Amino acid sequence: MTSKNILRPARLKPGDKVGIAAPASHFDMENYNSGVHVLESMGFYVSVSDDIFDRNRYFAGSDVHRANLLNKLFADSSIKAIVCARGGYGSIRILPLLDYNIIRNNPKIFVGFSDVSAILSAIYTKCGLVAFHGPMVTTLSDASQKTKESMTATCFSDTRLEITIEKSIVLRHGSASGIVSGGNLATLCHLTGTLFEPCFKDHILFLEDRRESVYKIDRMLTQMKMAGCFDGIVGLVTGLFEDCGEMKEVFSVIDNIFKDEDIPILAGLEAGHGRNNITIPFGITATLDSDKHLLSFHEVATA
Repeated sequence: MTSKNILRPARLKPGDKVGIAAPASHFDMENYNSGVHVLESMGFYVSVSDDIFDRNRYFAGSDVHRANLLNKLFADSSIKAIVCARGGYGSIRILPLLDYNIIRNNPKIFVGFSDVSAILSAIYTKCGLVAFHGPMVTTLSDASQKTKESMTATCFSDTRLEITIEKSIVLRHGSASGIVSGGNLATLCHLTGTLFEPCFKDHILFLEDRRESVYKIDRMLTQMKMAGCFDGIVGLVTGLFEDCGEMKEVFSVIDNIFKDEDIPILAGLEAGHGRNNITIPFGITATLDSDKHLLSFHEVATA
Protein backbone atom coordinates (compact mmCIF):
# COMPACT_ATOMS: atom_id res chain seq x y z
CA MET A 1 0.00 0.00 0.00
CA THR A 2 1.23 3.51 -0.81
CA SER A 3 0.05 6.78 0.66
CA LYS A 4 -1.23 7.69 -2.83
CA ASN A 5 -4.23 5.40 -2.41
CA ILE A 6 -4.70 5.84 1.32
CA LEU A 7 -8.09 6.98 2.63
CA ARG A 8 -7.87 10.24 4.56
CA PRO A 9 -10.71 11.04 6.96
CA ALA A 10 -12.35 14.45 6.88
CA ARG A 11 -10.64 17.20 8.84
CA LEU A 12 -12.46 18.15 12.04
CA LYS A 13 -14.07 21.50 12.74
CA PRO A 14 -14.93 22.99 16.12
CA GLY A 15 -18.24 21.60 17.30
CA ASP A 16 -18.01 18.35 15.34
CA LYS A 17 -19.55 15.32 16.99
CA VAL A 18 -17.09 12.80 18.43
CA GLY A 19 -18.19 9.31 19.43
CA ILE A 20 -16.64 7.30 22.25
CA ALA A 21 -15.80 3.63 21.69
CA ALA A 22 -14.87 1.03 24.32
CA PRO A 23 -13.20 -1.79 22.36
CA ALA A 24 -11.15 -3.24 25.19
CA SER A 25 -11.21 -3.10 29.01
CA HIS A 26 -13.83 -1.41 31.15
CA PHE A 27 -12.71 1.87 32.63
CA ASP A 28 -12.64 4.10 35.68
CA MET A 29 -15.63 6.45 35.61
CA GLU A 30 -13.86 9.36 37.30
CA ASN A 31 -11.09 9.40 34.71
CA TYR A 32 -13.63 8.86 31.95
CA ASN A 33 -15.83 11.80 33.00
CA SER A 34 -12.80 14.03 33.39
CA GLY A 35 -11.56 13.02 29.93
CA VAL A 36 -14.94 13.80 28.36
CA HIS A 37 -14.76 17.31 29.84
CA VAL A 38 -11.29 17.71 28.32
CA LEU A 39 -12.61 16.69 24.88
CA GLU A 40 -15.41 19.23 25.22
CA SER A 41 -12.93 21.94 26.20
CA MET A 42 -10.96 21.10 23.05
CA GLY A 43 -13.98 22.05 20.92
CA PHE A 44 -15.68 18.70 20.37
CA TYR A 45 -19.33 17.78 20.87
CA VAL A 46 -19.08 14.42 22.63
CA SER A 47 -21.67 11.76 21.85
CA VAL A 48 -21.86 8.89 24.33
CA SER A 49 -23.90 5.71 24.08
CA ASP A 50 -24.90 3.96 27.31
CA ASP A 51 -23.62 0.77 25.67
CA ILE A 52 -20.02 1.64 26.49
CA PHE A 53 -20.65 1.22 30.22
CA ASP A 54 -21.37 -2.50 29.99
CA ARG A 55 -19.01 -4.93 31.76
CA ASN A 56 -18.15 -8.53 31.03
CA ARG A 57 -15.29 -9.87 33.12
CA TYR A 58 -12.43 -7.43 32.49
CA PHE A 59 -13.95 -6.16 29.23
CA ALA A 60 -16.33 -3.30 28.44
CA GLY A 61 -18.99 -5.81 27.45
CA SER A 62 -18.84 -8.97 25.34
CA ASP A 63 -16.74 -9.19 22.18
CA VAL A 64 -19.84 -8.91 19.97
CA HIS A 65 -21.12 -5.98 22.00
CA ARG A 66 -17.86 -4.02 21.75
CA ALA A 67 -17.47 -4.73 18.04
CA ASN A 68 -21.08 -3.76 17.28
CA LEU A 69 -20.64 -0.45 19.08
CA LEU A 70 -17.58 0.39 16.99
CA ASN A 71 -19.30 -0.67 13.76
CA LYS A 72 -22.28 1.56 14.62
CA LEU A 73 -20.04 4.54 15.31
CA PHE A 74 -18.36 4.18 11.92
CA ALA A 75 -21.74 3.76 10.19
CA ASP A 76 -23.23 6.86 11.86
CA SER A 77 -22.72 9.76 9.43
CA SER A 78 -23.24 12.34 12.19
CA ILE A 79 -20.12 11.08 14.00
CA LYS A 80 -17.01 12.76 12.59
CA ALA A 81 -14.37 11.10 14.79
CA ILE A 82 -14.06 8.21 17.24
CA VAL A 83 -11.93 8.31 20.38
CA CYS A 84 -11.43 5.18 22.45
CA ALA A 85 -12.25 5.25 26.15
CA ARG A 86 -9.41 2.99 27.27
CA GLY A 87 -6.99 0.30 26.19
CA GLY A 88 -6.08 -2.44 28.66
CA TYR A 89 -6.90 -5.65 26.82
CA GLY A 90 -9.54 -6.87 24.38
CA SER A 91 -9.05 -5.07 21.07
CA ILE A 92 -7.49 -8.10 19.39
CA ARG A 93 -10.53 -10.22 20.24
CA ILE A 94 -12.92 -8.06 18.20
CA LEU A 95 -10.82 -7.80 15.02
CA PRO A 96 -12.69 -10.68 13.27
CA LEU A 97 -16.02 -9.05 14.23
CA LEU A 98 -15.43 -5.61 12.78
CA ASP A 99 -17.17 -4.72 9.51
CA TYR A 100 -14.30 -3.46 7.38
CA ASN A 101 -16.65 -2.56 4.51
CA ILE A 102 -18.51 -0.18 6.80
CA ILE A 103 -15.22 1.29 8.02
CA ARG A 104 -13.84 1.63 4.47
CA ASN A 105 -17.02 3.31 3.23
CA ASN A 106 -17.24 5.68 6.18
CA PRO A 107 -13.69 6.95 6.72
CA LYS A 108 -13.33 9.03 9.86
CA ILE A 109 -10.71 9.86 12.44
CA PHE A 110 -10.13 6.99 14.86
CA VAL A 111 -7.85 7.62 17.85
CA GLY A 112 -6.28 5.31 20.43
CA PHE A 113 -3.05 3.67 21.51
CA SER A 114 -1.66 0.82 23.61
CA ASP A 115 -3.98 -2.21 23.24
CA VAL A 116 -5.96 -0.27 20.62
CA SER A 117 -2.88 -0.54 18.37
CA ALA A 118 -4.48 -3.79 17.16
CA ILE A 119 -7.42 -1.85 15.71
CA LEU A 120 -5.23 0.95 14.37
CA SER A 121 -3.22 -1.68 12.52
CA ALA A 122 -6.28 -3.53 11.24
CA ILE A 123 -8.15 -0.54 9.84
CA TYR A 124 -5.00 0.72 8.14
CA THR A 125 -4.11 -2.73 6.76
CA LYS A 126 -7.62 -3.90 5.83
CA CYS A 127 -9.19 -0.58 4.79
CA GLY A 128 -6.31 1.65 3.78
CA LEU A 129 -7.59 4.24 6.25
CA VAL A 130 -5.28 6.63 8.07
CA ALA A 131 -5.37 5.74 11.77
CA PHE A 132 -4.34 8.02 14.62
CA HIS A 133 -2.07 6.84 17.43
CA GLY A 134 -2.99 9.24 20.21
CA PRO A 135 -4.58 9.77 23.62
CA MET A 136 -7.77 8.11 24.82
CA VAL A 137 -10.57 9.51 26.95
CA THR A 138 -9.29 8.20 30.28
CA THR A 139 -5.72 9.31 29.59
CA LEU A 140 -6.92 12.79 28.62
CA SER A 141 -8.14 13.27 32.18
CA ASP A 142 -4.67 14.33 33.31
CA ALA A 143 -2.99 14.83 29.93
CA SER A 144 -0.32 17.45 29.44
CA GLN A 145 -0.98 20.58 27.42
CA LYS A 146 1.48 19.27 24.83
CA THR A 147 -0.62 16.13 24.43
CA LYS A 148 -3.85 18.06 23.92
CA GLU A 149 -2.30 20.59 21.55
CA SER A 150 -0.83 17.80 19.44
CA MET A 151 -4.18 16.03 19.17
CA THR A 152 -6.05 19.16 18.09
CA ALA A 153 -3.28 20.21 15.70
CA THR A 154 -3.32 16.82 13.98
CA CYS A 155 -7.12 16.57 13.72
CA PHE A 156 -7.97 20.22 12.91
CA SER A 157 -4.96 21.47 10.95
CA ASP A 158 -4.48 21.51 7.17
CA THR A 159 -0.69 21.70 7.47
CA ARG A 160 1.82 18.89 7.24
CA LEU A 161 2.96 17.56 10.59
CA GLU A 162 6.59 17.94 11.65
CA ILE A 163 7.70 16.32 14.89
CA THR A 164 10.99 17.40 16.42
CA ILE A 165 11.95 14.62 18.78
CA GLU A 166 13.51 16.49 21.67
CA LYS A 167 15.96 14.72 23.99
CA SER A 168 16.06 11.79 21.59
CA ILE A 169 18.89 9.31 21.24
CA VAL A 170 20.34 8.44 17.86
CA LEU A 171 20.88 4.69 17.66
CA ARG A 172 21.64 4.74 13.93
CA HIS A 173 22.48 7.78 11.83
CA GLY A 174 20.77 8.47 8.54
CA SER A 175 17.63 9.54 6.75
CA ALA A 176 14.87 7.58 5.02
CA SER A 177 11.33 8.03 3.76
CA GLY A 178 8.41 5.64 4.09
CA ILE A 179 4.87 5.24 5.38
CA VAL A 180 4.64 5.52 9.16
CA SER A 181 2.98 2.66 11.01
CA GLY A 182 3.33 0.62 14.21
CA GLY A 183 2.18 1.05 17.79
CA ASN A 184 2.45 -0.91 21.00
CA LEU A 185 5.13 -3.60 20.78
CA ALA A 186 3.36 -6.30 22.82
CA THR A 187 0.11 -5.81 20.90
CA LEU A 188 1.78 -5.94 17.49
CA CYS A 189 3.79 -8.98 18.55
CA HIS A 190 0.54 -10.80 19.36
CA LEU A 191 -0.73 -10.13 15.83
CA THR A 192 2.16 -12.17 14.42
CA GLY A 193 0.90 -15.31 12.71
CA THR A 194 -2.72 -14.12 12.60
CA LEU A 195 -4.83 -12.98 9.65
CA PHE A 196 -4.29 -9.44 10.92
CA GLU A 197 -0.49 -9.48 10.93
CA PRO A 198 0.67 -6.17 9.43
CA CYS A 199 3.34 -5.79 6.77
CA PHE A 200 5.99 -3.18 7.55
CA LYS A 201 7.93 -3.42 4.30
CA ASP A 202 8.85 0.08 3.08
CA HIS A 203 7.54 1.55 6.33
CA ILE A 204 9.01 3.69 9.06
CA LEU A 205 8.12 1.61 12.10
CA PHE A 206 7.12 3.18 15.41
CA LEU A 207 7.27 1.03 18.56
CA GLU A 208 6.56 1.77 22.23
CA ASP A 209 5.54 -0.08 25.37
CA ARG A 210 5.18 0.19 29.15
CA ARG A 211 5.98 -1.99 32.15
CA GLU A 212 7.67 -4.72 30.16
CA SER A 213 10.98 -6.12 31.44
CA VAL A 214 13.99 -5.67 29.20
CA TYR A 215 14.19 -9.41 28.54
CA LYS A 216 10.52 -9.43 27.47
CA ILE A 217 11.17 -6.60 25.04
CA ASP A 218 14.11 -8.61 23.73
CA ARG A 219 11.92 -11.71 23.39
CA MET A 220 9.14 -9.91 21.53
CA LEU A 221 11.51 -8.16 19.14
CA THR A 222 13.36 -11.43 18.55
CA GLN A 223 10.13 -13.28 17.76
CA MET A 224 9.01 -10.60 15.32
CA LYS A 225 12.43 -10.53 13.68
CA MET A 226 12.49 -14.31 13.26
CA ALA A 227 8.96 -14.17 11.82
CA GLY A 228 10.14 -11.68 9.20
CA CYS A 229 8.04 -8.80 10.52
CA PHE A 230 10.88 -6.32 10.15
CA ASP A 231 11.94 -7.35 6.65
CA GLY A 232 12.18 -4.31 4.42
CA ILE A 233 11.53 -1.58 6.99
CA VAL A 234 13.23 1.69 6.05
CA GLY A 235 13.44 3.32 9.46
CA LEU A 236 12.67 2.88 13.15
CA VAL A 237 11.53 5.40 15.73
CA THR A 238 10.71 4.37 19.28
CA GLY A 239 8.86 5.76 22.23
CA LEU A 240 10.25 6.08 25.73
CA PHE A 241 9.35 2.55 26.96
CA GLU A 242 7.98 3.83 30.26
CA ASP A 243 8.75 1.77 33.39
CA CYS A 244 10.66 -0.85 31.39
CA GLY A 245 13.90 -0.62 33.36
CA GLU A 246 17.07 1.20 32.41
CA MET A 247 16.55 2.96 29.10
CA LYS A 248 20.13 2.34 28.02
CA GLU A 249 19.48 -1.39 28.35
CA VAL A 250 16.29 -1.14 26.30
CA PHE A 251 18.04 0.86 23.60
CA SER A 252 20.92 -1.60 23.63
CA VAL A 253 18.48 -4.44 22.91
CA ILE A 254 16.89 -2.48 20.06
CA ASP A 255 20.29 -1.64 18.60
CA ASN A 256 21.28 -5.31 18.74
CA ILE A 257 18.07 -6.62 17.15
CA PHE A 258 18.46 -4.24 14.21
CA LYS A 259 22.24 -4.43 13.97
CA ASP A 260 22.14 -5.80 10.42
CA GLU A 261 19.71 -3.17 9.15
CA ASP A 262 21.12 -0.12 7.39
CA ILE A 263 18.32 2.18 8.53
CA PRO A 264 18.04 5.33 10.65
CA ILE A 265 16.97 4.57 14.22
CA LEU A 266 15.87 7.28 16.62
CA ALA A 267 14.71 6.61 20.18
CA GLY A 268 12.73 8.81 22.51
CA LEU A 269 9.59 10.04 20.72
CA GLU A 270 7.06 11.18 23.32
CA ALA A 271 4.19 9.08 22.04
CA GLY A 272 2.29 6.31 23.79
CA HIS A 273 2.60 5.71 27.50
CA GLY A 274 4.04 8.71 29.25
CA ARG A 275 3.24 12.23 30.39
CA ASN A 276 3.29 13.51 26.82
CA ASN A 277 1.51 11.52 24.11
CA ILE A 278 1.99 13.06 20.69
CA THR A 279 -0.65 12.11 18.10
CA ILE A 280 0.86 10.28 15.11
CA PRO A 281 -1.03 9.50 11.90
CA PHE A 282 -0.38 5.99 10.58
CA GLY A 283 -0.59 5.55 6.81
CA ILE A 284 1.08 8.79 5.73
CA THR A 285 4.53 9.04 4.14
CA ALA A 286 7.19 10.80 6.19
CA THR A 287 10.94 11.27 6.33
CA LEU A 288 12.85 10.21 9.42
CA ASP A 289 16.11 12.12 9.80
CA SER A 290 17.82 10.81 12.90
CA ASP A 291 20.64 13.37 12.70
CA LYS A 292 18.14 16.24 12.74
CA HIS A 293 15.95 14.44 15.31
CA LEU A 294 13.03 15.02 12.99
CA LEU A 295 10.03 13.08 11.69
CA SER A 296 8.46 15.17 8.94
CA PHE A 297 5.31 14.08 7.11
CA HIS A 298 5.01 14.72 3.38
CA GLU A 299 1.23 15.17 3.39
CA VAL A 300 -1.58 16.16 5.71
CA ALA A 301 -3.37 13.29 7.43
CA THR A 302 -6.89 14.59 6.81
CA ALA A 303 -8.82 15.70 3.77
